[in-house]
Amino acid sequence: MIKKLKILAAASLVGVTLLSGCGNESTDGNAMDSEKGKTYKIGLTQFAEHPSLDAATEGFKKALEDEGFKEGENVEYDFQNAQGDMNNTQTIANNFVGDKVDLIFANATPSAVSALNATKDIPILFTSVTDPIGAGLVESLDKPGDNITGTTDNHPDGTAKTIHFIVEEAGAKNIGVISNAGEQNSEVQVEQVRSLAEEKGATVVAASVSTSAEVKQAAESLVGRVDAIYVPTDNTVVSALESVISVANSEKIPLFVGELDSMERGAVAASGFSYYDLGYQTGKMAAEILKGNKKVSDIPVELPGSLKLVVNRNAAESQGLKVKEEWANTAEFFEGK
Repeated sequence: MIKKLKILAAASLVGVTLLSGCGNESTDGNAMDSEKGKTYKIGLTQFAEHPSLDAATEGFKKALEDEGFKEGENVEYDFQNAQGDMNNTQTIANNFVGDKVDLIFANATPSAVSALNATKDIPILFTSVTDPIGAGLVESLDKPGDNITGTTDNHPDGTAKTIHFIVEEAGAKNIGVISNAGEQNSEVQVEQVRSLAEEKGATVVAASVSTSAEVKQAAESLVGRVDAIYVPTDNTVVSALESVISVANSEKIPLFVGELDSMERGAVAASGFSYYDLGYQTGKMAAEILKGNKKVSDIPVELPGSLKLVVNRNAAESQGLKVKEEWANTAEFFEGK
C-alpha cells in the first residue's frame, strides 16, 4: 500500500510539473506577460540623426517610463543609429533578432521595413512612418498585422495646409522639392505636393539626392528656377537641412518644411505636430504590449495629434518673404532663428 502511494505521489508531481511548464508558454507570441523581476530588452533602431527622430525616440522612452518601465531597473535599451544607410538598418534589425530582444522600436520607414524583414515574431512598434500601407508594413491602419503596429507622421491635412500657404500667401508658382528617391516615404509626399500644387495652378520642380552630401548641390540647382523650396519629412535631406537653409538665405528663396522641428532650424513655415508627442503615443502602445494587456494585432495604427501652422518670422525676413500680421489669425509666430 505504501509503495502504491509513493508511485501515485510521484505521478502527481510529474503531472504538476508538466502543467506548470505548459502554463509558462505564451499562447500568443504578440503579447507578453508583465513578469515581476523581469528586465525587458528593447531594441531602438533609428534611421538617421536629426531633431524630429531624436525627439520621437525620447518621447517613446518617456512614455514607457511613465508606465513603469524604468531604464536600469526593469528595462534595457539598445539604441542603434543607421546614420542614413539602408544597409545598416537591416544589420541592426538582424542583430536585435539574434539578441532576442523583447520588442523593437523602429523610428522611420527604412528602419521599420528592415525590422519586419528580420522577424515576424518579435513585436515591432514603428513611428515617423509616412505611408505604412504603401511601405508594406501593415495591411490596413485598422488591422495592422500580427507583430507590427505604430504611429504615422502623415496627417491628412498637414501637407495641404503648407502648400496652400506657399501658393496663396507666399505667392509661389514654381515650387522646388528636394528628396531622396530611395526613401519610399519621401516619394509619397512628393506626389502629394505635386498633386496639391497642380490643383492651385502651381508646378513642382523636383531635385533628387541619394546622400546628405548631395543636398546643398540639389538646393543650388533650384536657384533661378523656383519661387519657393519645400522639404518633406525626408530623413536624408532633413539631416543636412542647414545646407538648404544657407542657399535659401543667400538667394532669398523662402524655404518651407514638413515638420515643426525643421521649421525652428530656419525655415519659413510648417504645418505640423510634436514628434516627441508622436513617439510618446508609440511608447504608450508598447507598454500595453509589454504588460500583456493587448496583442499587437489589436492595436490600430494611430495618426498624430492636432496640427498647427507655425511661421518663423526671422526666417521669412532672411529669405525675402514679407511677413503679414494677419497670418496670426490662422498661424502661430515663432520668434527664433
